[in-house]
Amino acid sequence: MVNEGNWDRIIRGLIAVVLAILAFNRVGGTAGEWIFGIVAAVALITAVTGFCALYRLVGIRTCPIKK
Repeated sequence: MVNEGNWDRIIRGLIAVVLAILAFNRVGGTAGEWIFGIVAAVALITAVTGFCALYRLVGIRTCPIKK
């Protein structure tokens, strides 16, 4: 079930790209590389699928409800 709107997905995709660049450039050493890489992967997965588990737990929905 999709619970992210288009703008939310675009922003998450852009954040994933920036974090992936930071991870590949080893910003923050080895720990930073892993942290940025993992967060980038999660952001990319949620952007592609349109589903955020945290949104589901909190009850947030940025996707417009279709009638």
